[in-house]
Amino acid sequence: MNRQKADNTKALKDNLEMILEENLRLANNLNYEDITLLSEYLKTSNRIFVKGVGRSGLALSGFAMRLIHLGFHASIVGEISAPAISEGDLLLVASGSGTTHSVIKAAQKAKAEGANVVCYTTDENSELAKISDQTILLPASSKYDYGEKVSKQYAGTLFEQALSLLCDAIFHTLWQQSGQKPQIMFKRHSNLE
Repeated sequence: MNRQKADNTKALKDNLEMILEENLRLANNLNYEDITLLSEYLKTSNRIFVKGVGRSGLALSGFAMRLIHLGFHASIVGEISAPAISEGDLLLVASGSGTTHSVIKAAQKAKAEGANVVCYTTDENSELAKISDQTILLPASSKYDYGEKVSKQYAGTLFEQALSLLCDAIFHTLWQQSGQKPQIMFKRHSNLE
């Protein structure tokens, strides 16, 4: 292996370790009681809608898919097949900065229709957090944070990673509580892929 390749291999390993360490540090600073409240919203809502932009939207879309596997009625805001939101429903949104215009507009509309809103953000004083019934604070940097105070990673990357991992942890906890067999859940998996 030449020197350049060895340097690249070491940099890749070091960067993966840094990413894992940052996510572990974030996980150790979460308010798990707030996250448990989200689980209650999920269990008691008629339908669940998710809305995020960019990588945050991708993380929530993946979470919606897993909720469907558990038997929840989940929809992705903006998809043509998404129904109208109404009282008794939940809108789950994510915006690291808490200022993403389309996410705020969706939260305002959901509240006007009588739905509950839960948000993931890095800023508990943001406009999105103020609209929401519950805020889950992820102690990460937002897309506007170019320093290295919270994360060495680019902009909002840690927020997006933590969002995805936390959604998987919530799914796994709900799955354990449900006692559903994976074979039953898999029957709800898309078969038109």
